Amino acid sequence: MILAALALSPRLQIAAIAVTTIMLLIVLELVRQRRLMEKYSLLWLFAAFVLLLLSIFTGILGAFAELIGISTPSNALFGVAIGFATLMLLHFSVTISRLTDQNKVLAQKLASTEQRLRRIEHHRGADES
Repeated sequence: MILAALALSPRLQIAAIAVTTIMLLIVLELVRQRRLMEKYSLLWLFAAFVLLLLSIFTGILGAFAELIGISTPSNALFGVAIGFATLMLLHFSVTISRLTDQNKVLAQKLASTEQRLRRIEHHRGADES
């Protein structure tokens, strides 16, 4: 089998482990500081955890690379990372679209409420005169 030839170089493996570990620590720190909500942190934690596992267990990465026809495991690792990033971008685009619609509805309701308040104040002023 070709799996022995499909291993990450030790330097690349250490770099991948270091980067994904730093990513995990950053996400955890952002959650601790309440700058990242828990529901969004789960996506980042899952992505970092999968990338960390693939970085540590290069045999799985090599088998995955061979399965999908990628000749170099490091390219497969980058492919998985890019795939996660693309899915996260799609998820956040959907979230931003939903929030934009909610903001529009809230702005319309606020404008309607302000208009009613002005009418009420105008009627009160007319009644007092």
